[in-house]
Amino acid sequence: MFRTALRNVLAHKARLLMTVLAVMLGVAFVSGTLVFTSTISDAYRKSSQKGYDKVDVAVQPRHQDGEDGKPGETPRLSQGLLDRAAKVPGAASATGSVNGFAAIADKHGKLIGEGFSSSGANYYPGPGGKDARYPMKSGRAPQGSGEIALDARTAERAGYKAGDTVRISVDGPVLSQKITGIFTTDDGAVSAGGSLALFDTPTAQKLYGKPGEFSQIDVKAAAGTSQTALKSAVDKVLPKDAKSVTGKELADDEAKIIAQSMDGMRTSLLVFAGISLFVGIFIIANTFTMLVAQRTKELALMRAVGASRRQITRSVLIEAFVVGAVAGIAGLIAGIGIGAGLRSLISSTGNSIPDGPLVIAPNTVLVSLVVGIVVTMLAAWLPGRRAAKIPPVAAMNSIHAVATTKSLVVRNSIGGAITALGAAVVLTASSSTVLGLGAAVVLIGIFVLTPLLSRPVIAAWAPLLRLFGMPGRLARQNAVRNPRRTAATASALMIGLTLITGLTVIAGSVQKAIDKMATESLKADYVVSMASMTPLSPDVEKKLAAHPDVTATSPMRQSPARIDGDHQLLRGVNGEAVEKLAKLDFTSGRFTVAGDKVVIDDALSRINRWKTGSSFDVTFEDGKKGRLTVAGVYKGNDLMRGIMVDNRTLTPHLSEINDNQVMVKTKNGAGEAVKDSLRKALGDNPAIQIQTKQDISDGISRMINLLLNMLYGLLAMAVIVAVLGVINTLAMSVFERQQEIGMLRAIGLDRKGIKRMVRLESLVISLFGGVMGVGLGVFFGWAAGDLIRKGLSTYELVLPWGRMGLFLLLAAVVGVLAALWPARRAAKLNMLSAIKAE
Repeated sequence: MFRTALRNVLAHKARLLMTVLAVMLGVAFVSGTLVFTSTISDAYRKSSQKGYDKVDVAVQPRHQDGEDGKPGETPRLSQGLLDRAAKVPGAASATGSVNGFAAIADKHGKLIGEGFSSSGANYYPGPGGKDARYPMKSGRAPQGSGEIALDARTAERAGYKAGDTVRISVDGPVLSQKITGIFTTDDGAVSAGGSLALFDTPTAQKLYGKPGEFSQIDVKAAAGTSQTALKSAVDKVLPKDAKSVTGKELADDEAKIIAQSMDGMRTSLLVFAGISLFVGIFIIANTFTMLVAQRTKELALMRAVGASRRQITRSVLIEAFVVGAVAGIAGLIAGIGIGAGLRSLISSTGNSIPDGPLVIAPNTVLVSLVVGIVVTMLAAWLPGRRAAKIPPVAAMNSIHAVATTKSLVVRNSIGGAITALGAAVVLTASSSTVLGLGAAVVLIGIFVLTPLLSRPVIAAWAPLLRLFGMPGRLARQNAVRNPRRTAATASALMIGLTLITGLTVIAGSVQKAIDKMATESLKADYVVSMASMTPLSPDVEKKLAAHPDVTATSPMRQSPARIDGDHQLLRGVNGEAVEKLAKLDFTSGRFTVAGDKVVIDDALSRINRWKTGSSFDVTFEDGKKGRLTVAGVYKGNDLMRGIMVDNRTLTPHLSEINDNQVMVKTKNGAGEAVKDSLRKALGDNPAIQIQTKQDISDGISRMINLLLNMLYGLLAMAVIVAVLGVINTLAMSVFERQQEIGMLRAIGLDRKGIKRMVRLESLVISLFGGVMGVGLGVFFGWAAGDLIRKGLSTYELVLPWGRMGLFLLLAAVVGVLAALWPARRAAKLNMLSAIKAE
């Protein structure tokens, strides 16, 4: 039986090639995902470990509430603590670190890299006057307030060298600094495409904190002293508002964060790989059904001469094992290429990643082979079992192929029950996970029901097919002749289009909600903020308020506070101008923000049972206490929410005055000329973004479209697999109807008519899958709306009619392309040989 199985594998090369391709694509997706995420994780992990090579013990602030009830106070590390840490037994040296945001402009005035990865730090000379963390490649270290050193990657990217002048923004205003040196660094953020500017320590402390204070102290161990021993010694000199961490602990924590971030990406990619494999199962099952059908009499003869049912099933599974092994190996090789390609693609978009080798872990090889073999054998088991159950005499007389009415009734009953169960879960889902599980159950139920659904849906195309004469009528009859096979083929395409349509509906609806939120929440013409999402200097609002075109401004500030024992954020605004800049929907009270009068969102009102006129005690950031009164309750959203208090009330309690953003109203409304004028007033600062309501919406839209396009690319794999499925089904149909095609040719249907018949059959099957996919996608998109609306109050269903029409057109194109080879094969059949075929 083993030799027979191997002979059968080699006897049907063309059929098995399509199966290998279907499995290979799914396996390639899985292995490519594992290779890509393993490579990125390894690169970041090694990069972060290099960054901690020179740190044996790090002293950090311990964030805690003071005994006097001050909320959220950030402790600082003093020069005295650094000196004490450097003198503990086992310490070789101690280095004070100060860091923060530093946007560097290129020679054209544009921000280098992404704002969130643009950073600044201090150069802390140790023994010999050098900082071992930042070896100088050329030039010297910065020594005064007008000097910086720049990392070599950024300098090369922007074309800077020692002696050049560069424009830098730290908290808003632009600084013109002289580059005194170019240095190298193992900093992971720089390796990943970020930038790093070094100031001398007094300048960095002035820019990022307070004179004489540090954000971290790094202690280097003397020879023969372990990190644990040094930590114990350092702990003895630490105040209660500081803590110590070993360099190994820091590296391990960083590695865990990287692993967790990669887990999310890996899971998302593997979900789509699973979808491709799930779709591929239909094709594999169809292929083996076809192969078994071609060998029905051969298998019957083997049963007649003594082969058992188990041996027949085993021979089919052996074929599947060989096919799965070949596909698994091919998929692994292709996946390595995909992993390398994804890494290059990320680099080409400007998002650099740390250098490192391509990582092919042993589990990647094992998973690829197991997935390829197991998926293929599972898909082939049912056809093999069905073949083994055919009585030898029935198989030789070909009376076994017709599905009984009873079997279809049982199938439809089961499918209806599964679909109803899944729909109930979808409609009552309280989380995205439950919704996803319900959607999967619905898809399985619809797949079971598709033989029943295929007849009425395909029958709806009858009037159009009649326009093609006899080939059209024959195509419709052929499409419903074997409803199970038609259903399996259409389901492959249906699943892909369901996901594509559902994601498109959700993305379009979210975008509409964002547009609506920006329009309804803002009266301001512009919102000014830092590209890095770091705080703005108060000078920015002062310069904007002094601009001749500006009629109203309001800086938005945040401050931690304690209310009824809980931590809350107070959001400071300009009480006199905020009503001209923000548009809020009040459920009670009015927009009054002055003195102790505040407005709150409806969520806080429900949680705390506050209403208009309610008063509550508050402990401000500096520990002082006060009492605030609710003047109004508004409907909160992602742009406007929380407790709004007048800045004149809040600012005296702040340890540092910084603005998250500034809302601006101008005389003549939003326009490019006004925006350019405001930008010049702020010194053409590349780190400051001036956005209109449309800019805010477009920025979110770009992120949504980027994510959507990535998902389209991933789901394209499932569509490609579905094309192979249509080809397989048509090839099987042509094989089964050789006599019929020969008779049609004999009674006058020419080769063009045969081709047209097969193409129309393919078109009808593909459009059936397309209609089902688009319909289910709309249903799932609508169902997801209830969950999204909980976090996005302006969400409403938007149906992208244009794109849905495009998806149906895609289904039609799939049908036409998939029919090319089977139609040509059917037309080339010799009519006499076909008529004599058994």
